[in-house]
Amino acid sequence: MTVFLLAALGGGCFLLMPRLRNYHLPGNQQGYEPAQPVAFSHRQHAGELSISCLYCHFGAERSRQAGLPSANLCMNCHRFVTASWEAMFREYFEALHANRPVRPVVSAELAKLYDSLGLDDQLLPDPKKASTPTAWIRVHNLPAYACFDHRAHLQAGATCQRCHGPVETMDRVRQVEDLSMGWCVDCHRNPGLPEVGGQQRQPSTDCAVCHH
Repeated sequence: MTVFLLAALGGGCFLLMPRLRNYHLPGNQQGYEPAQPVAFSHRQHAGELSISCLYCHFGAERSRQAGLPSANLCMNCHRFVTASWEAMFREYFEALHANRPVRPVVSAELAKLYDSLGLDDQLLPDPKKASTPTAWIRVHNLPAYACFDHRAHLQAGATCQRCHGPVETMDRVRQVEDLSMGWCVDCHRNPGLPEVGGQQRQPSTDCAVCHH
């Protein structure tokens, strides 16, 4: 009888494994990958174009929050690049072949950026349009009682990918790690950070470091 019950229990656990693998504890948003209001590709910008994370998230070195870039920062490049290179070159060669002026080419996603800034077809401020910030959806959320400081981690030599995963390969950003307290503590116990002055860094595991 005991053997039968153990076998039944084991078989039940085996059948439940696929579902348990996708089970998350409350607050765990591992795998969260929301669609953003503008389809910004980190794979293209951080990966193919090798733009540094800190160019856009410049607050990460100086404050707790990494911050989001303003639309004006995007315009440093997208005042000139209004669509994919393929679309712009195709229009250029079609205009050359037809002996006509080159027409502006604007991608659907960049049109959203220009609209948020209240720009006209010449990418100049349009008094008839109001500027509205893009409502980006936060992907990595920590509870209010966990005080994570980007500045401290970057200054210690941790990379962005350590917590955020290979963002430079993602068209749509997703949460790779579970960001649980156990995951953070394991990293503090075995940080694997670069040595300073020949000594290995050893982050604190004192509760007050993160909960204050």
